Amino acid sequence: MPPTSEALTAERILEATEEVLRRHGPAKATVVDVARALGVSHGTVYRHFGTKAVLREAVTKRWLDRTASTLARFVTEDRGPEDRVRDWLAGLFEAKRKKAGGDPELFATYSVLVEDAGDVVGAHIDELTGQLTEIVRAGIDAGVFTVSDPAVAARTLFQATGRFHDPSYAREWQKPGVEAEFEAMVDLLLRGLRG
Repeated sequence: MPPTSEALTAERILEATEEVLRRHGPAKATVVDVARALGVSHGTVYRHFGTKAVLREAVTKRWLDRTASTLARFVTEDRGPEDRVRDWLAGLFEAKRKKAGGDPELFATYSVLVEDAGDVVGAHIDELTGQLTEIVRAGIDAGVFTVSDPAVAARTLFQATGRFHDPSYAREWQKPGVEAEFEAMVDLLLRGLRG
C-alpha cells in the first residue's frame, strides 16, 4: 500500500497490516513493515494500536467480523427457519472455503493468528452461535423445531458442522463429494431439530 496524504485511520492500518501479513507471513511481518507500507513511523502505528499483539488481534477480529456480517442476513430473512438454518450453515461453509481457496497465503496467516487470539475467537464463536440461536428460537416459536433450549441447539449445530468451517479441516473442503457430505450432515441436524 503506497503512502498517501489521506488521514491515517485504524482501518487503513488494518488494511496495510493485511497486505504485510499476506506478503511476509505472521512470523516475519513487523509493525515497522506496516508503518513503511503506510509511509509513517512505527510510533504512529503504535498510537493507534499499543502493541503488535493488539494490532494482530484487531486484524484477526476484522477478518472474523466479515464472516459474521455476511451471515447476519439469514437471521432476519423472511423465510422458514429450516431454510435459514441450512443457508446460514452453507454460508459459513462457503465463506471459509472462499477464504481458504481464494487467498491461501492470508488464510494460512490467519490460521496462525487465530491461535494467539483466543478471546477474539471466543467472541466470534459467541456471535455466530448467537445468530444461530435466533434462527432456532424462531423455529421453536413457529412450532417447526421441538428442541427446548435454542442456545444449546445452536451450539450443537455449530460444533457438529465444525468439519465444514474449522480452518484445521481446510484441505478437505475441495475434495470431491464434500458438498454431499455437508448436505447429509445438515439434513441429519435439521431432522434432529424437528424431533
